[in-house]
Amino acid sequence: MDTQTAAFEKSPEIVSDTEYFAANIGEIDSAEELVNDFRLLKVALGAYGLDDDVYNKFFVQKILDEGTLTTDALANKLTDTKYKEMSADFGFGDFSTPSTKLSTFAGEIIEKYNERQFEISVGQQDANMRLALNLERELSIIANNDASPDTMWFSVLGSEPLRTVFETALGLPENFASLDLDRQVEELRSRVQNFMGDGEITQFSDPENLEKLNQRFLLMSQMQSFGVQSSGQIALTLLQY
Repeated sequence: MDTQTAAFEKSPEIVSDTEYFAANIGEIDSAEELVNDFRLLKVALGAYGLDDDVYNKFFVQKILDEGTLTTDALANKLTDTKYKEMSADFGFGDFSTPSTKLSTFAGEIIEKYNERQFEISVGQQDANMRLALNLERELSIIANNDASPDTMWFSVLGSEPLRTVFETALGLPENFASLDLDRQVEELRSRVQNFMGDGEITQFSDPENLEKLNQRFLLMSQMQSFGVQSSGQIALTLLQY
């Protein structure tokens, strides 16, 4: 993984993107200036997995301008928390001086950008591996928050990649998402309790627990792709891990 990541970060396109960002982001004073520089915006959005919004300049500027400190800010109303994370990190709407002026800011965003773009590259070859890489980052962030246990579970359900991992790892049926949200949390908590010995998300702040869930997901994904239908076969295979 380290070797592949290092090679990816040296690819011409990534080097071009990140060098331009490092050289120019410090000159940006406002959200308007950021969204009007396509190359800077590409890296900024790519760092949060929001690549598809690169042409939605008005929408992105509104999110950044309003910040995150007021309850009616657009970023706080969106289900996808990545917008809130980006807005908080850039600080255009929250502080008199944005984070773009900090000497460490460019490096922090570039690190996130490299990580996300590597996941996309991996996903072009193996979608499940991309989900596994996403899980390592996103679930640990949720697990280390100060939110309530239920809020943590709602955050998982609100993230399509995380939801997919849990549903696959726990063998949930396709119609699971049609259940009432509270019922979904109850069922997930129960199944995780049976599998891990703990039904709460906070346990995934421990890398060993995160790895155990990830291996379970990858195993179940493989079994599904190979068309293993027998519950007896599945149980036997799982007992071997």
